[in-house]
Amino acid sequence: MRHLKFLLAIWQANLQSVMEYRVSFLTQVVGMMLNNFIYFAIWLIFFDRFKDVRGWGASDMYVTFGVLASAFGLVSLFFGNAFVLGDIVNNGRLDYYLSLPRPVLLHAVASRMITSGMGDFTYGFISYALSGQFTWDGLLRFILAILLAAVVFAAFLILVNSLAFWAGVVSSFTNLMINAMVTFGIYPITLFDNYAKLILFTVIPAALMGAVPAEYIRAASWQTLGELLLGAAILLGLAVTVFRSGLKRYESGSAIQIEV
Repeated sequence: MRHLKFLLAIWQANLQSVMEYRVSFLTQVVGMMLNNFIYFAIWLIFFDRFKDVRGWGASDMYVTFGVLASAFGLVSLFFGNAFVLGDIVNNGRLDYYLSLPRPVLLHAVASRMITSGMGDFTYGFISYALSGQFTWDGLLRFILAILLAAVVFAAFLILVNSLAFWAGVVSSFTNLMINAMVTFGIYPITLFDNYAKLILFTVIPAALMGAVPAEYIRAASWQTLGELLLGAAILLGLAVTVFRSGLKRYESGSAIQIEV
């Protein structure tokens, strides 16, 4: 509860900061929603030509894209610094978070809100509503799937960015991995062979951010939910472990005054 109150205070401060410029906030939200529509329009054109791809149709893609977009937006809104954690490490800006009696990782990743994430988050629900698969119990599964997919994505970002403790600058690699997660996350899992599926469940866990949550939303299954819970728990545990291990190697950048 103590950590939750701390997070709520940070998120409130972040929201107040971005809402200071409301026109800019709304512009970024609407702009991101349009960007998502244009990106997804390619899939609409594809499925207009090919009605079915190994059991996946246009309605399934609406659900898949919806959960992926909302999960991406959720992480952007509440843990925006997870995208640039490697830069924070390289620039010695962890000093500020280390100087305070709060969990370093939690404080660092939650201290920034990416306003365009609201556009992603909102568009995800619109996409699900347009899928033709909307039901009230399905909506509850959709929300649960978003939360678990967001945990997977946030953990993956932390894990990749934590490599900065050993490899130095990893911003280009991080952007590559983010693009891989988003790109492969939207693809129907049935397109891939067993070796590719292994990669999409482990090295680049895009399946746990897109196809598997979508499958759980489409047809509730304890097995699918178990896969999501297990994958999210393993990734989060691994991310925290790697970050803490890297933190032992961290060299101060004397950047406390910069952060203040």
